[in-house]
Amino acid sequence: MARWRLTDGKGILDGRILVVAFEGWNDAGEAATGAVRALKDVLDVVPLHEVDPELYYDFQFTRPVTKLDDDGHRMLEWPGAVLYGPAGPGQLPRDLAEDAELGVTGANTGNIYLLLGTEPSRTWKAFVGELLDAALAADVDAIVFLGALLADVPHTRPISVGASSDNADVRHEFGLERSTYEGPTGILGVLGSAAEAVGIPTISIWASVPHYVHNAPSPKATLAIIDKLEELVDVTIPRGELVEESAEWERGIDTLAGEDEDMAAYIAQLEQARDTVDSPEASGEAIAQEFERYLRRRGDGRDGGTAGGPGTPPSEPWRPNN
Repeated sequence: MARWRLTDGKGILDGRILVVAFEGWNDAGEAATGAVRALKDVLDVVPLHEVDPELYYDFQFTRPVTKLDDDGHRMLEWPGAVLYGPAGPGQLPRDLAEDAELGVTGANTGNIYLLLGTEPSRTWKAFVGELLDAALAADVDAIVFLGALLADVPHTRPISVGASSDNADVRHEFGLERSTYEGPTGILGVLGSAAEAVGIPTISIWASVPHYVHNAPSPKATLAIIDKLEELVDVTIPRGELVEESAEWERGIDTLAGEDEDMAAYIAQLEQARDTVDSPEASGEAIAQEFERYLRRRGDGRDGGTAGGPGTPPSEPWRPNN
C-alpha cells in the first residue's frame, strides 16, 4: 500500500525519501555510490536492515575484502546491502563534530533514508522483496534511484545529469519525462519496477561519465548527482572535499591528454559535439540511445550503467552523432 497520496496536499518528496545506489553495473566511476556515501557521512543515520550475503551473492564473482581495523585486527567486509534510517532515541548518531557545516540542512533532513549495496549475483526477486519489505516497514514514501553510465562525453564540460520517472504524478510535479528504453536492466530497474508495483513512486537520476576514464572514480560526476538530488529533494548537502577532488580529477586527465595526441584530439571532438548543443539539460531519447551504443561497444554490458523500467537512465540531448 502506497504511503503517499495526492489528497495529502503535499509533494511527492515531502515525506520519507529513500535514496538508493548500488555498486556494479549501475555505477560508472563510482559516482552514484559516492553520492550516497557522501550523504551517509553527513546524516545521522543508523542501519535498519541488512541482507544476508549468503543468500544473494556469488563470492567468486563478488569477493569479500580483507581489511585491518584501527587496532590492526584483520576483518572481513562482505558484499551486501544495508538500509539506513535516521537515528532514533537511544540510537547512536554519526560520529561527527557538531558543526553546522558538516550536516545536511533543509526541511527534509530528517526524512532521508539510504540504501547502499552491491548488485546481487542471484535470486534478485527475493532480494528486491526483502528490501521493499524493509522500506515499507520504515514507511518510505518515495524512492530516488542514483545511477551513472559511461558515455561519449568530455571531462572538461559540466557532467550531464538527467532525471526521469515511470510515475505519472512524479512526471507532472517535476516536469520529467519517461524513459522509453527497452533492453537489459540492472538491479535498479528491477527494484524500481517492484516499488512502483506496490505504490511507491520513484525517480531516477543518472549521470554520464566519460568512458575514456572508466577505471577511475569520478568525484565530478558524484558532485553533479548531489546537485541534482539537492534540487529535487530540497536539502543542502555539504560537499566536503569533493570540490577539490573533482578539480584534481579533471587536472589529472588534462595531464594525461597533454601527453597523448590521439586522446587530446578525441576529447576535442567530444567538446565540439557538446558545445553545439543549445541546452545541457535532459530531454528526449538520447541517453537511452547512448546506453544502447555503449552496450554494443562493450558487448556484455557489465560496466557503467543499466536501463529498462524504473531506475533507468533518463534522456539527454547532447549525444555525439559519430
